[in-house]
Amino acid sequence: NEMREPEVGEFLTHLVVNGHVAASTQNQALSALLFLYDKVLDKPLDQVHGVVRAKRPQRLPVVMTVDEVRAVLQQLCGIKRLVCELLYGGGLRLEEGLHIRVKDLDFGANQITVRDGKGQVDRVTMLPQVIQPSMRDHLDQVRDLHQRDLSDGFGRTTMPFALARKHPNANLQWCWQYVYPSTRICRDRRTGLMYRHHLHDSTISNAIHAAVVSSGVTKKVSSHTFRHSFATHLLAAGYDIRTVQELLGHKDVRT
Repeated sequence: NEMREPEVGEFLTHLVVNGHVAASTQNQALSALLFLYDKVLDKPLDQVHGVVRAKRPQRLPVVMTVDEVRAVLQQLCGIKRLVCELLYGGGLRLEEGLHIRVKDLDFGANQITVRDGKGQVDRVTMLPQVIQPSMRDHLDQVRDLHQRDLSDGFGRTTMPFALARKHPNANLQWCWQYVYPSTRICRDRRTGLMYRHHLHDSTISNAIHAAVVSSGVTKKVSSHTFRHSFATHLLAAGYDIRTVQELLGHKDVRT
Protein backbone atom coordinates (compact mmCIF):
# COMPACT_ATOMS: atom_id res chain seq x y z
CA ASN A 1 0.00 0.00 0.00
CA GLU A 2 2.89 2.35 0.70
CA MET A 3 4.82 1.71 -2.51
CA ARG A 4 3.14 3.18 -5.56
CA GLU A 5 4.18 4.94 -8.78
CA PRO A 6 6.86 7.26 -7.29
CA GLU A 7 8.63 4.39 -5.49
CA VAL A 8 8.43 2.14 -8.54
CA GLY A 9 9.93 4.93 -10.63
CA GLU A 10 12.76 5.42 -8.14
CA PHE A 11 13.48 1.69 -8.15
CA LEU A 12 13.63 1.52 -11.95
CA THR A 13 15.93 4.55 -12.02
CA HIS A 14 18.13 2.93 -9.36
CA LEU A 15 18.54 -0.14 -11.57
CA VAL A 16 20.03 2.01 -14.33
CA VAL A 17 21.99 4.62 -12.37
CA ASN A 18 23.44 2.36 -9.69
CA GLY A 19 22.96 -1.12 -11.11
CA HIS A 20 24.01 -0.28 -14.68
CA VAL A 21 21.52 -2.79 -16.07
CA ALA A 22 20.68 -3.16 -19.74
CA ALA A 23 17.50 -1.74 -21.26
CA SER A 24 16.01 -5.22 -21.57
CA THR A 25 16.56 -5.87 -17.84
CA GLN A 26 14.88 -2.61 -16.87
CA ASN A 27 11.93 -3.35 -19.16
CA GLN A 28 11.62 -6.82 -17.68
CA ALA A 29 11.57 -5.36 -14.15
CA LEU A 30 8.85 -2.88 -15.15
CA SER A 31 6.74 -5.63 -16.72
CA ALA A 32 7.11 -7.79 -13.61
CA LEU A 33 6.03 -4.95 -11.32
CA LEU A 34 3.05 -4.07 -13.51
CA PHE A 35 1.97 -7.73 -13.42
CA LEU A 36 2.46 -7.89 -9.63
CA TYR A 37 0.31 -4.84 -8.92
CA ASP A 38 -2.36 -5.71 -11.48
CA LYS A 39 -2.78 -9.49 -11.22
CA VAL A 40 -1.52 -10.32 -7.72
CA LEU A 41 -2.24 -7.26 -5.59
CA ASP A 42 -5.26 -6.18 -7.68
CA LYS A 43 -4.09 -2.57 -7.47
CA PRO A 44 -3.02 -1.56 -10.98
CA LEU A 45 -0.45 1.19 -11.31
CA ASP A 46 -1.03 4.38 -13.27
CA GLN A 47 1.66 5.92 -15.45
CA VAL A 48 5.14 5.75 -13.91
CA HIS A 49 6.83 9.07 -14.69
CA GLY A 50 10.33 10.46 -14.29
CA VAL A 51 12.19 7.20 -14.86
CA VAL A 52 15.75 7.34 -16.18
CA ARG A 53 15.62 4.82 -19.02
CA ALA A 54 18.52 2.61 -20.01
CA LYS A 55 19.69 3.24 -23.56
CA ARG A 56 19.84 0.41 -26.05
CA PRO A 57 23.32 0.21 -27.59
CA GLN A 58 23.49 0.99 -31.29
CA ARG A 59 25.58 -1.83 -32.71
CA LEU A 60 26.82 -2.16 -36.25
CA PRO A 61 25.87 -5.44 -37.96
CA VAL A 62 28.58 -8.08 -38.28
CA VAL A 63 29.68 -8.59 -41.89
CA MET A 64 31.99 -11.30 -43.18
CA THR A 65 34.36 -10.87 -46.08
CA VAL A 66 33.89 -13.07 -49.14
CA ASP A 67 36.82 -15.21 -47.99
CA GLU A 68 35.30 -15.59 -44.53
CA VAL A 69 31.95 -16.64 -46.00
CA ARG A 70 33.76 -19.22 -48.11
CA ALA A 71 35.73 -20.47 -45.10
CA VAL A 72 32.58 -20.96 -43.01
CA LEU A 73 30.66 -22.66 -45.84
CA GLN A 74 33.55 -25.06 -46.40
CA GLN A 75 33.05 -26.36 -42.85
CA LEU A 76 29.43 -27.25 -43.62
CA CYS A 77 28.08 -30.09 -45.70
CA GLY A 78 24.82 -31.50 -47.01
CA ILE A 79 21.55 -29.79 -46.26
CA LYS A 80 23.12 -27.47 -43.67
CA ARG A 81 25.51 -26.05 -46.21
CA LEU A 82 22.75 -25.66 -48.79
CA VAL A 83 20.61 -23.74 -46.30
CA CYS A 84 23.45 -21.33 -45.55
CA GLU A 85 24.30 -20.92 -49.23
CA LEU A 86 20.71 -19.87 -49.81
CA LEU A 87 20.75 -17.47 -46.84
CA TYR A 88 23.85 -15.81 -48.27
CA GLY A 89 22.93 -16.06 -51.95
CA GLY A 90 19.40 -14.72 -51.46
CA GLY A 91 19.80 -12.47 -48.42
CA LEU A 92 17.24 -14.48 -46.47
CA ARG A 93 16.45 -14.51 -42.79
CA LEU A 94 16.79 -17.99 -41.30
CA GLU A 95 13.04 -18.37 -40.79
CA GLU A 96 12.40 -17.28 -44.38
CA GLY A 97 14.92 -19.78 -45.72
CA LEU A 98 13.46 -22.70 -43.79
CA HIS A 99 9.92 -21.80 -44.87
CA ILE A 100 10.74 -21.94 -48.59
CA ARG A 101 8.54 -24.46 -50.41
CA VAL A 102 9.20 -26.23 -53.70
CA LYS A 103 6.83 -23.93 -55.58
CA ASP A 104 8.75 -20.85 -54.38
CA LEU A 105 11.86 -21.75 -56.41
CA ASP A 106 11.95 -20.52 -60.01
CA PHE A 107 15.03 -21.94 -61.71
CA GLY A 108 14.11 -20.42 -65.07
CA ALA A 109 14.06 -16.89 -63.69
CA ASN A 110 16.79 -17.50 -61.06
CA GLN A 111 14.38 -16.26 -58.40
CA ILE A 112 13.01 -17.19 -55.01
CA THR A 113 9.62 -15.95 -53.85
CA VAL A 114 9.70 -15.26 -50.12
CA ARG A 115 6.21 -15.69 -48.67
CA ASP A 116 5.04 -13.83 -45.57
CA GLY A 117 8.38 -12.24 -44.82
CA LYS A 118 8.84 -9.75 -42.01
CA GLY A 119 5.74 -7.57 -41.91
CA GLN A 120 3.74 -10.28 -43.74
CA VAL A 121 5.00 -9.00 -47.10
CA ASP A 122 5.95 -11.22 -50.05
CA ARG A 123 9.04 -10.39 -52.10
CA VAL A 124 11.30 -11.83 -54.79
CA THR A 125 15.03 -12.32 -54.36
CA MET A 126 17.90 -14.10 -56.10
CA LEU A 127 18.34 -17.82 -56.63
CA PRO A 128 22.07 -17.90 -57.45
CA GLN A 129 22.99 -20.05 -60.44
CA VAL A 130 26.06 -21.38 -58.65
CA ILE A 131 23.95 -23.34 -56.13
CA GLN A 132 21.28 -24.51 -58.57
CA PRO A 133 22.93 -27.87 -59.44
CA SER A 134 23.20 -28.73 -55.74
CA MET A 135 19.65 -27.52 -55.17
CA ARG A 136 18.30 -29.69 -58.00
CA ASP A 137 20.08 -32.75 -56.59
CA HIS A 138 18.71 -31.95 -53.15
CA LEU A 139 15.16 -31.60 -54.49
CA ASP A 140 15.46 -35.02 -56.13
CA GLN A 141 16.20 -36.47 -52.69
CA VAL A 142 13.33 -34.54 -51.11
CA ARG A 143 10.97 -35.79 -53.82
CA ASP A 144 12.06 -39.38 -53.14
CA LEU A 145 11.40 -38.81 -49.44
CA HIS A 146 7.96 -37.41 -50.23
CA GLN A 147 7.14 -40.40 -52.44
CA ARG A 148 8.13 -42.78 -49.64
CA ASP A 149 5.97 -40.83 -47.22
CA LEU A 150 3.01 -41.11 -49.59
CA SER A 151 3.59 -44.84 -50.00
CA ASP A 152 3.59 -45.21 -46.21
CA GLY A 153 0.30 -43.33 -45.89
CA PHE A 154 1.78 -39.99 -44.90
CA GLY A 155 3.08 -37.20 -47.16
CA ARG A 156 1.31 -34.22 -45.58
CA THR A 157 3.07 -30.98 -44.73
CA THR A 158 1.90 -28.04 -42.67
CA MET A 159 0.01 -25.29 -44.49
CA PRO A 160 -1.19 -21.76 -43.73
CA PHE A 161 -4.44 -22.20 -41.79
CA ALA A 162 -6.76 -20.48 -44.28
CA LEU A 163 -5.34 -22.43 -47.23
CA ALA A 164 -5.48 -25.71 -45.33
CA ARG A 165 -9.16 -25.14 -44.65
CA LYS A 166 -9.94 -24.14 -48.24
CA HIS A 167 -7.81 -26.88 -49.88
CA PRO A 168 -7.63 -29.73 -47.34
CA ASN A 169 -5.60 -32.05 -49.60
CA ALA A 170 -3.16 -29.51 -51.01
CA ASN A 171 -0.68 -30.41 -48.26
CA LEU A 172 -0.12 -33.75 -50.02
CA GLN A 173 1.03 -32.10 -53.24
CA TRP A 174 4.71 -31.97 -54.16
CA CYS A 175 4.70 -28.22 -54.85
CA TRP A 176 3.70 -27.44 -51.24
CA GLN A 177 6.45 -29.50 -49.62
CA TYR A 178 9.21 -27.70 -47.75
CA VAL A 179 12.56 -27.51 -49.53
CA TYR A 180 14.27 -28.37 -46.24
CA PRO A 181 11.99 -30.96 -44.61
CA SER A 182 12.36 -32.20 -41.08
CA THR A 183 13.90 -35.61 -40.54
CA ARG A 184 10.87 -36.66 -38.49
CA ILE A 185 7.12 -36.89 -39.01
CA CYS A 186 5.07 -35.45 -36.15
CA ARG A 187 1.44 -35.75 -35.11
CA ASP A 188 -0.66 -32.59 -35.07
CA ARG A 189 -2.46 -32.28 -31.73
CA ARG A 190 -5.50 -30.58 -33.24
CA THR A 191 -6.17 -32.89 -36.19
CA GLY A 192 -4.41 -36.06 -35.14
CA LEU A 193 -2.83 -36.25 -38.61
CA MET A 194 0.87 -36.84 -39.26
CA TYR A 195 2.86 -34.03 -40.87
CA ARG A 196 6.43 -33.45 -42.01
CA HIS A 197 7.39 -29.92 -41.00
CA HIS A 198 10.50 -28.00 -42.07
CA LEU A 199 13.95 -28.34 -40.52
CA HIS A 200 14.24 -26.76 -37.07
CA ASP A 201 16.13 -23.48 -36.91
CA SER A 202 18.32 -24.67 -34.03
CA THR A 203 19.77 -27.35 -36.32
CA ILE A 204 21.15 -24.64 -38.61
CA SER A 205 22.14 -22.22 -35.84
CA ASN A 206 24.16 -24.91 -34.06
CA ALA A 207 25.81 -25.98 -37.31
CA ILE A 208 26.81 -22.38 -38.10
CA HIS A 209 28.34 -21.93 -34.66
CA ALA A 210 30.42 -25.09 -35.03
CA ALA A 211 31.46 -24.13 -38.57
CA VAL A 212 32.61 -20.67 -37.49
CA VAL A 213 34.75 -22.15 -34.71
CA SER A 214 36.27 -24.71 -37.08
CA SER A 215 36.92 -22.11 -39.79
CA GLY A 216 38.97 -19.86 -37.53
CA VAL A 217 36.76 -16.84 -38.25
CA THR A 218 36.85 -14.72 -35.10
CA LYS A 219 33.77 -12.60 -35.74
CA LYS A 220 30.49 -13.22 -33.90
CA VAL A 221 28.65 -14.92 -36.75
CA SER A 222 25.01 -16.01 -36.75
CA SER A 223 22.60 -17.00 -39.50
CA HIS A 224 21.71 -13.31 -39.90
CA THR A 225 25.34 -12.48 -40.67
CA PHE A 226 24.92 -14.17 -44.06
CA ARG A 227 22.11 -11.72 -44.83
CA HIS A 228 24.18 -8.70 -43.78
CA SER A 229 27.10 -9.98 -45.84
CA PHE A 230 24.84 -10.50 -48.88
CA ALA A 231 23.73 -6.85 -48.77
CA THR A 232 27.22 -5.47 -48.18
CA HIS A 233 28.80 -7.51 -50.97
CA LEU A 234 26.09 -6.49 -53.45
CA LEU A 235 26.67 -2.81 -52.66
CA ALA A 236 30.42 -3.30 -53.03
CA ALA A 237 29.80 -4.94 -56.41
CA GLY A 238 27.97 -1.86 -57.66
CA TYR A 239 24.30 -2.68 -57.05
CA ASP A 240 22.24 0.40 -56.23
CA ILE A 241 20.88 0.66 -52.71
CA ARG A 242 17.22 0.62 -53.80
CA THR A 243 17.67 -2.76 -55.49
CA VAL A 244 19.35 -4.17 -52.39
CA GLN A 245 16.55 -2.74 -50.25
CA GLU A 246 13.94 -4.57 -52.34
CA LEU A 247 15.88 -7.84 -52.27
CA LEU A 248 16.11 -7.64 -48.48
CA GLY A 249 12.47 -6.64 -48.08
CA HIS A 250 13.25 -3.50 -46.07
CA LYS A 251 10.67 -0.71 -46.05
CA ASP A 252 13.21 1.92 -45.04
CA VAL A 253 16.42 2.30 -47.04
CA ARG A 254 18.24 3.39 -43.86
CA THR A 255 17.95 -0.13 -42.42
